[in-house]
Amino acid sequence: MSLPHRDTRVTYPSGALEAATRVVHVAPADEGRLAVITESTSFHPVDAAWPDQPADAGVIRTATGDVVVHDAVVAATDGEVLHLGADIPVRPGTEGWAFVIAHLVDADAPIAEGDEVTIQADAATRRALSTGHTACHLASLALNRAVAARWSKPAREDALGSPDFDGAAIASSRITPGGSVDRYRLNKSLRRAGFDTASLADDLDAVRREVAEQLEAWIATGGSVRVDAAGDGLTDRRTWVCELPDGTARIACGGTHLTSLAELSAIVPSFALVDDGGTPVLEMTNEARLRH
Repeated sequence: MSLPHRDTRVTYPSGALEAATRVVHVAPADEGRLAVITESTSFHPVDAAWPDQPADAGVIRTATGDVVVHDAVVAATDGEVLHLGADIPVRPGTEGWAFVIAHLVDADAPIAEGDEVTIQADAATRRALSTGHTACHLASLALNRAVAARWSKPAREDALGSPDFDGAAIASSRITPGGSVDRYRLNKSLRRAGFDTASLADDLDAVRREVAEQLEAWIATGGSVRVDAAGDGLTDRRTWVCELPDGTARIACGGTHLTSLAELSAIVPSFALVDDGGTPVLEMTNEARLRH
């Protein structure tokens, strides 16, 4: 069977955990594993281009038993070679290329091209990561608002109309089960853009309090959360949408999320200033707590 010629169809943006599908390709992968490509999947993968949310956990259910999925990564093929993760040589959407999800399983897994299977993502893992991702977006908006007065020049606006500090300074973002860690570089280019970094260390506790108060107010509204998708293909544009008193927030996002802020009891932010090779970095850590 040849390599796929179209993107994997994904069902996880709508919250699906299970997908009945067919195996279209099986190939050796690194670390003695197999890369299993299916027509569709409910598994959220790691994207090497922006690896913020880890892959789902779970299994591929076959006629002979469950096959544990150790990882899931975005891959791409031109119909001749399958490139995994960081080895992908082209941008998403490049003509003549298909972007797919590779489920990494044991090398001796009893699974073959043409098999009818069911992809099953673990519900607890998905919920924990979705909680962290929703908290991450909400906290970024609260941080943008808290530091808005520090801009002396016009800046690109975020989804709620505040100067987009998150978009201008983000160096990395990591979604954790029930939380997130974002790192912002306070470098010369940010200062030239008009952001005042000089007194941030002295004001950090006040920023934390303002972010925490804003998050508390937003969570209390119980606003709805959803992911809008332009299509069901892996590279189709997807958008996180959250209804807030300030308006409808929309942020481009390929991850998974809660369905309502009412599921949260709190998001607790903390801040630290660290050094990264001589460049100061603001680190925001969020702990999201669910209602029981």
